[in-house]
Amino acid sequence: MTTIDPSFRRRLLVESLTVPAADPSAQAVWLEKYDIPTDEIALDFDHAFRMSEQLVEEGQLGPDVLPDLHGMDVVFNEMSGDPNAARWTADALSSDAGWIKVRELARRVLIAELGEWRAPMPAVYVIR
Repeated sequence: MTTIDPSFRRRLLVESLTVPAADPSAQAVWLEKYDIPTDEIALDFDHAFRMSEQLVEEGQLGPDVLPDLHGMDVVFNEMSGDPNAARWTADALSSDAGWIKVRELARRVLIAELGEWRAPMPAVYVIR
């Protein structure tokens, strides 16, 4: 079984927070640039979020950020489902209460971990 370097997993978590922390205009440009649907922001976060407790155990992530990460997970879960489809549009990024809350939580985590919430948007690579 192959193990993944904890610092690599930490970088994945940080990158998964960079997009939801960004200003709505930057999010929309990033989604358009890579032709990505809005829900991929939440899916990317979900994959990285699943590693957060292990990252805390390994000393790669401060335990004080776990409540904010859990809060993001709760908000994204509340936004899911067909009745909430309008919440997953580029326009909703700037006006939806869920996106506003997620942005606030992601920024708090990044500030706690990096001292700053602004970071370059991650590049997306497709492997075929």
